[in-house]
Amino acid sequence: MANSKYEYVKSFETLDKLLPNVWIVVRVDGRSFHKFTQKHEYQKPNDERGIQLMNRCAFEVCQEFTDIVIAFGESDEYSFVLGRSCNLFERRESKISSSIVSYFTSQFVYRWREYFNDYPLRYPPTFDSRAVCYPSNENLRDYLSWRQADTHINNLYNTCFWTLVLKGNKTPAEAEAALCGTLAEQKNEILFTQFQINYNNLPQMYRKGSVIYRKLVEESYLDQKSNQQKSKFKKRLVIEHIDIISDKFWKENPSLLNDK
Repeated sequence: MANSKYEYVKSFETLDKLLPNVWIVVRVDGRSFHKFTQKHEYQKPNDERGIQLMNRCAFEVCQEFTDIVIAFGESDEYSFVLGRSCNLFERRESKISSSIVSYFTSQFVYRWREYFNDYPLRYPPTFDSRAVCYPSNENLRDYLSWRQADTHINNLYNTCFWTLVLKGNKTPAEAEAALCGTLAEQKNEILFTQFQINYNNLPQMYRKGSVIYRKLVEESYLDQKSNQQKSKFKKRLVIEHIDIISDKFWKENPSLLNDK
């Protein structure tokens, strides 16, 4: 760009580089999604189409931005973790955050019909995003544990609430009053004794959320020289619905936290 007398306006721009050598988490969150799900008649308490669409959008984001180490999603939100050594957009917060949320949103609109078939998209969805730095592996794990614990708490409540409304013939106000002050074990008891629903048997996608990461998987191939089937390990992007609070997942995937 040629210099001009107007170029001084660039001096008003703020430098928003994120700290070096820390984990970056970009959380994408649906804006006014309660209204959006009502207008588009999402099934309660969980709409599999909506969750699968969110997962697909996040998967495409991880494909596009390879600096993403792991992502976790629940309901209308997704958290994307970028490694310590990531230098995407020179670690500029506004560029990273806006690029990820805009790509996610465009994928949501673009792939809507793949999951909702002929149900029309009545108006475009809106997502906001924020970027937060976490200095240690422990901080990062605690963040992801917080989001997965939130998944369980919210899903148990919503499952109980909508079961009381849809199967128990209660009004929303009555269901809310019935659950006020109840603990997790009491909600489980309501589901089991009144509706014969064992919460632990519900799909893990609803109870644990969705985890996207590059997993080391064994793949077979035909060796051209020997004409025999052989195998090799490759990292492939996968979506799983598993526990990431306990140590087991991290011990099985130590490379996720080894980014320098």
